[in-house]
Amino acid sequence: MTEVIGRRERKKAQTRKALADAALELFLERGYDQVGVKEVADAADVSVTTLFKYFPSKEALVFDQDEDVEAALVGAVHGRPPGYTVVDALREHLLRIVSHGGPSDEFIRLIESEPVLRDYARRMWMRHETALTRAIAEETGAPEGDVACAALARFALASRELILADQHPRRAAEEIFARLERGWRTE
Repeated sequence: MTEVIGRRERKKAQTRKALADAALELFLERGYDQVGVKEVADAADVSVTTLFKYFPSKEALVFDQDEDVEAALVGAVHGRPPGYTVVDALREHLLRIVSHGGPSDEFIRLIESEPVLRDYARRMWMRHETALTRAIAEETGAPEGDVACAALARFALASRELILADQHPRRAAEEIFARLERGWRTE
């Protein structure tokens, strides 16, 4: 059955998208520090008060798909193909993000050029640790709060930054996730 979305929800989604799109366009055009929230609100034809109802901070305007990101991470674990381990599924999901569904070079440059955005992006990404830990525990039959599941979630999420920074992302992901799968023994 298809979910019917009411007019109010559609309008809210449109307003949120208009704000995020306006912010990104202005930030890319003029630089993050050179754009104020009033300019973003004006560009989206809403008040500053309305802007802050949708986004708690200026930084949040840049990262408007946080819920989708978490759902995709959890979905990668729960929906992994037969024969794939949780580690395999996380490796492939992160590689898809880096290779296909990842941010544009222009977006990455924006984030990397602003320490406040870089720090916010890292915090935002790592916020998914609890949901990912829960999904891993459910899939492996581990008890809720299992420290090994939490460690795997944390290391998998933290690996994204290393994979993105490497000249050979696939090779980096393969090496990182092979270590996560088999442990740190080198003999």
